[in-house]
Amino acid sequence: MTTFVPRPPYSREELDRLYPKNLKLQLVQILLRHGERSPVSARFQNAGLSPYWPYCNAARQLSSVAMTKTDWSTWGQLQWRRRLETFGDNDASVLASGPNGEIDAVCNLGELTDKGRETTLALGERLRHLYIDQLNYMPRIIGDADMIYLRATPMPRALESVQQCFWGMYPLSARTAAFPPPTIITRTFQEETLFPNEANCRRFSQLSKAFGQRTAERWNETNEMEYLNSLIQKWMPNNSRVQVDSHPRLSGIMDTINSTLAHGPKTRLPQAFYDQKGCDIIDQIGVEEWFSGYQESTEYRTVGIGGLAGDIVARMVGSVEKSGNDGLLEIGGEDGTLGTGRGGEKYIKLGMSGCHDTTLAALLASLGCFEGEKWPAYTAHIAFELFRDAQVERVSIDGDRLDEPVTARAAHKQNQGRLSTFFGSGGKGKLATEGISRKSSEVLSATEREKLNSHYVRIRYNDRPMIIPGCRLPGRHLDGDESFCTLLSKPLLINSPPIIGKKLVCQTLMDPRSQQK
Repeated sequence: MTTFVPRPPYSREELDRLYPKNLKLQLVQILLRHGERSPVSARFQNAGLSPYWPYCNAARQLSSVAMTKTDWSTWGQLQWRRRLETFGDNDASVLASGPNGEIDAVCNLGELTDKGRETTLALGERLRHLYIDQLNYMPRIIGDADMIYLRATPMPRALESVQQCFWGMYPLSARTAAFPPPTIITRTFQEETLFPNEANCRRFSQLSKAFGQRTAERWNETNEMEYLNSLIQKWMPNNSRVQVDSHPRLSGIMDTINSTLAHGPKTRLPQAFYDQKGCDIIDQIGVEEWFSGYQESTEYRTVGIGGLAGDIVARMVGSVEKSGNDGLLEIGGEDGTLGTGRGGEKYIKLGMSGCHDTTLAALLASLGCFEGEKWPAYTAHIAFELFRDAQVERVSIDGDRLDEPVTARAAHKQNQGRLSTFFGSGGKGKLATEGISRKSSEVLSATEREKLNSHYVRIRYNDRPMIIPGCRLPGRHLDGDESFCTLLSKPLLINSPPIIGKKLVCQTLMDPRSQQK
């Protein structure tokens, strides 16, 4: 429920089984939940829990970009420290302080803590050990990040977690002296797909409320809920009952429990909150409330996580055909030029996206491999690994071989030749490319399907290979290993329609309880 405890590194025997010699790793996409954070809301102060936590030492040494000349020619860094202010007695302004009177390093609500930075840094170090030290997949030292697609949600804890993870994988000693600033992609909240976007999809909001209400009706009057009330009801506001839809909601109670468990003794709840049976009940109900819809409803999957599933599949397909849709176009080059980047890279090898618990569970539940799983822990992660048959030569959309080095100028020229039309208002926005990209599998031609053959996808969740039920069928997996789905497997493509995210999809009215798998 709380901090992820990693397993030891893979042994040589495990590596030989997980990464067979007849397959070549081509693209890795890592989706990581942010690290440990403070609670998103101040709860249970009546139980002695401080509303302000002194675990954010980054607040002592913040840095912001500052313009130093009015002609925009010179920029600098303003170093500063942050202190939080709150209301005291008689609404007077006072400095927020921690349990022992700390006024520095005090966290905002939902902020990545020192512990969260530590665990995401450690995740990057583990990824370095696997993909660099053990597999020799990524280079040991890099001069730029043009082969790495970095992205994060607009929430600072997700961005900071990606930065820490990148630092762990490529510390200063693994970057050349001339290493330029890496590109990190973000979106506005309105267009974000790295989490189920309830706030900006009316239809998804309707569906999630319906499934939440169903969970409340199932659990509020059960023996399990009576047990929870016997443990913690006395700390509920006005001695109200603990329920799925109480105030705070049961999921909010779980959030505070998990946050406190991940940190020090100065910010702990009474021991009754950590009763193991009680925590298991809360986890079971929380998983059902938030994620059962992905298992039961096609529409829920589509509007909830289909946009992200489409992005993931599109980048894999883009990697196969080398159209730039693997994330290369978004990374761009010097001064924002769309192309192959400063280093002349021809394709993306690693993607790393900072996201949330609801992201990971939604994806796994939609693919049918979250059965019996607990709520994703802090720094939990999914690796989508794309392989190809080692005998298959990599060929671009233009027919060029892609396993040979290329100069930056030649790569840029090659990429410019395959760019097609702008789309969006007035021709603004990103560039589209020709090729398969996000076409529906049903409309692919025989030639296009042939390009995707001999490619396989494997999902590892917290270093455990996951088996997608739909990939168990004959012809949908690598012979002898059901964890390797064929790229054309329907289970991988079913939740990624090309029009996902359009308002028409989000606002379609339909009874959620009539939806079937």
